[in-house]
Amino acid sequence: MSEREPATDSQAEFDQLQKKLVPLWKSIERLNQDPQTIVVVPSMSIDAISSGAVMQAYEERFLFLLLLLRQPRARLIYVTSQTILPSVIDYYLGLLPGVIPSHARQRLFLISPLDLSVRPLSDKLLERPRLMERIRSLIMDPDRAHLVPFNTTNREKELALRLGVPMYGADPKFFPLGTKSGCRTIFMEENVLHPLGVENLGSKEELIEAIAQMRAGKPSLKQVLVKLNEGVSGEGNAVIDLTGLPAPGDSKEKPILEERLRAMQFELARVTYDSYMKKLQERKGVVEERILGNDIRSPSVQLRVTPLGAVELLSTHDQLLGGPSGQSYLGCVFPADPGYATLITREAAKVARRLAKEGVIGRFALDFVVVRSNGKWEPYAIEINLRKGGTTHPFLTLQFLTDGTYDPETAIFSAPNGQQKFFVASDHVESPSYRTLTPDDLFDIVVRHDLHFDQTRQTGVVFHMMSALGELGRTGLTAVGNSHEDAKAMYERTVAVLDQETRQG
Repeated sequence: MSEREPATDSQAEFDQLQKKLVPLWKSIERLNQDPQTIVVVPSMSIDAISSGAVMQAYEERFLFLLLLLRQPRARLIYVTSQTILPSVIDYYLGLLPGVIPSHARQRLFLISPLDLSVRPLSDKLLERPRLMERIRSLIMDPDRAHLVPFNTTNREKELALRLGVPMYGADPKFFPLGTKSGCRTIFMEENVLHPLGVENLGSKEELIEAIAQMRAGKPSLKQVLVKLNEGVSGEGNAVIDLTGLPAPGDSKEKPILEERLRAMQFELARVTYDSYMKKLQERKGVVEERILGNDIRSPSVQLRVTPLGAVELLSTHDQLLGGPSGQSYLGCVFPADPGYATLITREAAKVARRLAKEGVIGRFALDFVVVRSNGKWEPYAIEINLRKGGTTHPFLTLQFLTDGTYDPETAIFSAPNGQQKFFVASDHVESPSYRTLTPDDLFDIVVRHDLHFDQTRQTGVVFHMMSALGELGRTGLTAVGNSHEDAKAMYERTVAVLDQETRQG
């Protein structure tokens, strides 16, 4: 993610606009009767998105926000680079409990620049004044409207200013707090345990010197991670092997460290040493110990700071990671293991209070690595994501569908009837054979196999990212069950059914 676009000169104007969120806050809450307009622009500024099909799929990942149309006087403007298939819209509106889909449909406005380039959606809007005017004309009352972006760069800030509505998300001026170097600084200042490491590195020489210093303090280091300050889902990460090196301080140490640096393993296949070092020079980054162990997990905590400055602990998840070195986000399990869920929530709350004090608002997440030794879990804070993330959409889907709540003290999510709820979710349900499916085929399959989310049982599967089926053979799903085992079985059964149906096809 990048913040290199020129900053706006209108900070005072933006600050004034943001104050509108305070009286609006109760309208942001679910099932509110007050009129409001929600402008959803799921624009992403991420290096790893390499095609228009992937961009469109990620923009559609937040269609769960259509469930906000449960509020009978809410209007929703949803913007995507390309037009969304009507049957996909019908699918989400059909999930709305207690709402007539046709009534909701009249309050939904779908906008598209019909531009499938990989540039951020916000850029596509800002360069089209007529389309911007169309969006403005759909906002009934700018005092009762707000912008919901995915990430918050100066592009989204400019979008809010031009639309004349506040933005529910962190002001881009706080961008440094969410960089890898900024995270480590906050962890240090707030006394949150984090891996050994060094921040604000911008060259090969600085990296080698930092690793040598780390080895001098901890000779047992086996691996270190280099992370670009700006990187999402592990796409800015690289692993350096430190096994079999000379003793710290040995005259051969630094030459061999340079060799190891040149041989580092990148999380993205297409990254080269030269391209990575160029980005490191531009963005700077960190090097830190890679936490290793026999029993190691990667949970996260989701939080928000309301426009009133209140800190809310929303959820915990265990992340499902993959990729060459196990650092790419594939999906999540909710809630996180109770063995450490409250432990990481307590640490995350320290960071959240600090961010609230700085003036940050909106949703964000803290990623951890937890390792068990002698029967005890030890949490290490890894990074702060000052944006929505891969765990946002499945959790809010569950919340909107069930009206349930998460208790951070017990790490339990309960529906109003007292039934606990669990899910397994992934953005990477993929197979070359799935390319034979359209979203309509997918709907037919899940209904025939009784996998569709059922409001009576409040269990079943909800799909997302369906537009990626035809080109990429990929979709996403959230499998909701009444236990971890139920949710996992539902997820696995769905994948097995898709495999079976596409083999037959």
